[in-house]
Amino acid sequence: MTFSSSFAFRFTRLSVLVLATVAHSLYAARPSIGQKAPDFTLPSINGDSVRLSDQLSKGPVVLIVLRGYPGYQCPFCNRQAQDFISSANDFAGLGASVLLVYPGPEKDLAVRAAEFMTDKKLPDHFKLALDPGFAITNQYGLRWDTKNETAYPSTFLIDSDGTIFFMWISTSHGGRAQASSVLDQLKKRAGAK
Repeated sequence: MTFSSSFAFRFTRLSVLVLATVAHSLYAARPSIGQKAPDFTLPSINGDSVRLSDQLSKGPVVLIVLRGYPGYQCPFCNRQAQDFISSANDFAGLGASVLLVYPGPEKDLAVRAAEFMTDKKLPDHFKLALDPGFAITNQYGLRWDTKNETAYPSTFLIDSDGTIFFMWISTSHGGRAQASSVLDQLKKRAGAK
């Protein structure tokens, strides 16, 4: 049986369309300012569950998606986490909690996250959640799916009603939202209410 070039062309075109549809369904669109943040539940590094909506019931949430472990502990992630930890009292004063998300493949993710936490002590209103298999990273459209990458480093400010009012997504390793900028946004939001 021989196939015509027309059939081969149509089959190839259909295959590409099917693959594009499947890829789109795996990687959701990024949420945007003014939208409700998609809710999720993730395991914490301590073994309990962290649900975004539970955190929001206590006040605004600073959601920081780190790079996880792309083959090494990211120095930019370490600096960003330390920057936010050093401003912990300011976040507490504004009633905000900070949720750090550490994405990666399920295998050894908890071990890698524990390594990341070396020399860091999270205040009570900070949590580190694990994103095994990139579920939340994909749900938020943040998967950096190239060799030696994991997620686009991102920061979202989410009001207690679940509405995103600030976001910063870096398409490089650096260029992270700084604690001072996030605190300024929280103060503006608090003043506007």
